[in-house]
Amino acid sequence: MKKTIKIVSVILVVLCASAFTLKTSSSAGGYGIGDIAEDFSLKNIDGEMVSLSDYKNAKGFIVTFTCNTCPYAVMYEDRIVELDKKYAKLGYPVIAVMPNNADVMPGDSLEAMKKRAEEKGFTFPYLIDEKQEIYPKFGATKTPHVFVLQKTNQGNEVKYIGAIDDNYKDANAVTTKYVENAVDALLNGKDVKETETRAIGCGIKV
Repeated sequence: MKKTIKIVSVILVVLCASAFTLKTSSSAGGYGIGDIAEDFSLKNIDGEMVSLSDYKNAKGFIVTFTCNTCPYAVMYEDRIVELDKKYAKLGYPVIAVMPNNADVMPGDSLEAMKKRAEEKGFTFPYLIDEKQEIYPKFGATKTPHVFVLQKTNQGNEVKYIGAIDDNYKDANAVTTKYVENAVDALLNGKDVKETETRAIGCGIKV
């Protein structure tokens, strides 16, 4: 049974990475380490608009560009939930943003997002970048793609960009937890040692 599931997962990843003939974003611009990220206002799955400024007591944010339809994103869902459970109470909540064009990917519609969030028990806002204006500002190109921000006197400073950890296939085989290491360093008043890694995932659909 485990072997069958593994084979199916591999097939899905291959399909996502190569078989789709959909247009994807290849922009590598956006924020760099040390840049100040602009605030944004996006619709949550409950219909309410959410901004970073709504989180008055937050010390920073784990902004995660993710979706329903990418196998890589699906494999990381439980780990994203765990990140929020661990760090929201410490001042670093997860803010999930779905960047895909839902007309191209119906499985990433607002209704589908709501259903997925209920199924997985998301403990964080799941926002839709409906006009696809926010992900280019960040420079996100994959799902998932993570940006750790720290609140400063100048604004929300980008402290880490990249992958969640070093093993998308198996959470139990992870050796380096990039996001956790970054947030732990910030919470302890230290510099983030590894500030950028390569995000592994599906290209954002435009």
